[in-house]
Amino acid sequence: MHFKVLCRITSSAKLNSLQRCPQAILSMCAQRRSYSSGQEADIVVIGSGPGGYVAAIKAAQLGMKTVCIEKNATLGGTCLNVGCIPSKALLNNSHYYHMAHSGDLSSRGIESSGVTLNLDKMMQQKVNAVKALTGGIAHLFKQNKVTLVSGHGKITGPNEVTALKEDGSTEVVKTKNILIATGSEVTPFPGIEIDEETIVSSTGALSLKKVPEKLVLIGAGVIGLELGSVWGRLGAEVTAVEFLNSIGGVGIDAEVAKTFQRILQKQGMKFKLGTKVTGASREGGKIKVAVEDAKNPDKKETLDADVLLVSVGRRPFTNNLGLEDVGIEKDEKGRIPVNSRFQTVLPNVFAIGDCIHGPMLAHKAEDEGIICVEGIAGGPVHIDYNCVPSVIYTHPEVGWVGKNEEDLKKEGIEYKVGKFPFAANSRAKTNNETDGFVKILGDKHTDKLLGAHIIGPGAGELIGEACLAMEYGASCEDIARVCHAHPTCSEAFREANTAAYAGKAINF
Repeated sequence: MHFKVLCRITSSAKLNSLQRCPQAILSMCAQRRSYSSGQEADIVVIGSGPGGYVAAIKAAQLGMKTVCIEKNATLGGTCLNVGCIPSKALLNNSHYYHMAHSGDLSSRGIESSGVTLNLDKMMQQKVNAVKALTGGIAHLFKQNKVTLVSGHGKITGPNEVTALKEDGSTEVVKTKNILIATGSEVTPFPGIEIDEETIVSSTGALSLKKVPEKLVLIGAGVIGLELGSVWGRLGAEVTAVEFLNSIGGVGIDAEVAKTFQRILQKQGMKFKLGTKVTGASREGGKIKVAVEDAKNPDKKETLDADVLLVSVGRRPFTNNLGLEDVGIEKDEKGRIPVNSRFQTVLPNVFAIGDCIHGPMLAHKAEDEGIICVEGIAGGPVHIDYNCVPSVIYTHPEVGWVGKNEEDLKKEGIEYKVGKFPFAANSRAKTNNETDGFVKILGDKHTDKLLGAHIIGPGAGELIGEACLAMEYGASCEDIARVCHAHPTCSEAFREANTAAYAGKAINF
């Protein structure tokens, strides 16, 4: 135990005696061990979300004796239980229903009648997917010899984590290293109390008992737009209230955001941009949502809703982790400061994922978890956050990675643009999914790919090619000269790079 670290968790009255007598330090450590339940580890991972469970498995594969502490009944964190996975199940199945119900299938020569929605069965398919995946993590833990401890993990010493059980008991684990992977939680909206029935967070919006007639979203970011799309396809009248003047959240390209808004409006979603929600109340079985113009507060309005979805973002889950007791201070946003090796101020205590800086994305947490434990094992530590993609899983999808035009202008970087519409792509045409385009930003002087922005069919899959290219420092010409299968939507990505490199697409 480092002397400076021990000083942070020791009262000033004991400090002088510790300085005079190093043996006192050993004695104190021995006293702390006496409370141990017997568990000892090379690393304790607090949290089993995408960052935590991946890190735990990787650590075990690298030969570390690994313990993962999880407070919830199931593994997988927010992503698998009430986030990424269940929302994608509903997005996928609601799209199928919409295709049948809206006449899309009929226009393709697939005629049907009497199409009805069985919401209970749709929800059950979502539950089945979640159960299969969370159960899969438990299996991987056993397979890789990761010890799972149930309880709320709290750091009670630089080399000690205590699992606080629901029944009031505790289990102490002694460890060489601690990895905090506690994720995030829904950001509350001041003055509006969530009951997860009529005023809901993303959690409640994934389990509504019936389709609301009117759904109001507070926030037109990723979560709001995805869940708004689900219920809009199933028959709800959806209105998104957004304080900013654009949709899609942080990082989305302005041109893509405008196109995205037009497409969603065509699908029936309504938007009130530059608008502030000032409160909500229940009246006669309905919810009255008070809003006002962000620039002109005198311009007020009241919206009626059956369900109000509060989707104003997420905040780090870093409370009651014992951080302050060991000298780890959080920043103004509740995040845990770390260095490039994911170390906190205590060199053997690490943090990854939503509870540190950077975008709150499951795949970002996964990469950090792997890289962090590789670093603990003595390997190199490197991650390029500029190559971490973002995706909105609506229909069409939106995906982007790297810089957008606004970023490049702000940084004074000279760039060139290559664009290609899916309306000119043969596969998109045959699939009758021609909304959107691929937009490529390349360095004006070196031709290096600086950013890729896609709105269209399969954008979430196509963006992976851009990530690979950027990770290896590819130029737009490099991508333009790579053979792509025909006919595929990926050709649109090639064509946009050709346009950026040569000034004109070939248009296969």
